[in-house]
Amino acid sequence: MKKYQHGSTTVRILAAAILIMWLCPAKAPAITGREIMVMVDEREDGDDRKSVMEMVLINSRDRKRVRKLLSYQKDYGKDTKKLMFFQEPADVEGTAFLSWEHDAIGKEDDKWLYMPALRKVRRISGESTNEYFMGSDFTYDDLGDRNVDEDTHTLIGEEPVNGAACWVIESVPVQPGDYFEKKTVWVRQDAKVVVKAKYHDAQGLIKTYTVKALETIDGIWTIRQMEMDNTRENHRTLMSIDAVKYNTGVPNRFFSVATISRGIVR
Repeated sequence: MKKYQHGSTTVRILAAAILIMWLCPAKAPAITGREIMVMVDEREDGDDRKSVMEMVLINSRDRKRVRKLLSYQKDYGKDTKKLMFFQEPADVEGTAFLSWEHDAIGKEDDKWLYMPALRKVRRISGESTNEYFMGSDFTYDDLGDRNVDEDTHTLIGEEPVNGAACWVIESVPVQPGDYFEKKTVWVRQDAKVVVKAKYHDAQGLIKTYTVKALETIDGIWTIRQMEMDNTRENHRTLMSIDAVKYNTGVPNRFFSVATISRGIVR
C-alpha cells in the first residue's frame, strides 16, 4: 500500500513539472553584441540621402566657429559614397570631402579632401584617417561606416539614455592602429541607432559622442543633432542636420574627384 502511494506521488510531481514547463517555455537565447551592431548597420536609411548641415566648433573658452555645408550620400549595394561640400564661411567655402566606403573587410575606404586655396586634392589614407576633420572633433574614420567585423562587440548590459531603453556594448578593434582601443556604445533599442559612445585609449577617456535630437522622417529614424565632446583637447563639435530628404535620386556624378575639384555641386 505504501509503495502504491509513493508511485502516485511521483506521477503527480512529474505531471506538475510538465505543466510548469508547458506554461513557461524556455527562454529565448540572449541577443549578442554583434547581432545588435548588425541591426544598427542594416537599419533602413533610404537609398540616398541629402541634407543641410551646420558644424559649430567650440573651444575651451566657449568661443564658437560656425560652418555650413551640404551633405549627400548614396548606397551602391553594401557600399556607400558620401560628399560633404562647405558653403560658409569664406575661408572654407568650396572645400569638399569625398568618401567611397567599402563594406568588404580589409579593403580600405577611399577618401579625398579638396582644398580650394591650394587647388589640390589630398588623398586621406592610412594613419591620416585618425586625423580630425576640418578642425572638428570627428576624425575621418568617425565620418565613415566601419564594417561590423572590424571590431569585436560584447553586450555588457542595458541602460536608458534620455528615457529610452538602450543596449550597452563594448567594441574593441580587431586590428591595432585605431586611435581608440575601446569604444562603449549605447544603442537605442527601438530605433537601432547609436545614441551615445565613449572612446578610450590606454590613457583613459578621449571623447564622448552624444545624439542630442533624434526623430523619424519619412518613417526613417534620423539624427538631427549630435555632439562630440573631446575631453582630451577640451573642445567640442556640435553638428545640426536640417532639410533632410531621402530617396531623391542623388546624381552619381556628385561622387567623383572631378566634381569636388570644380568646387561646384548642383
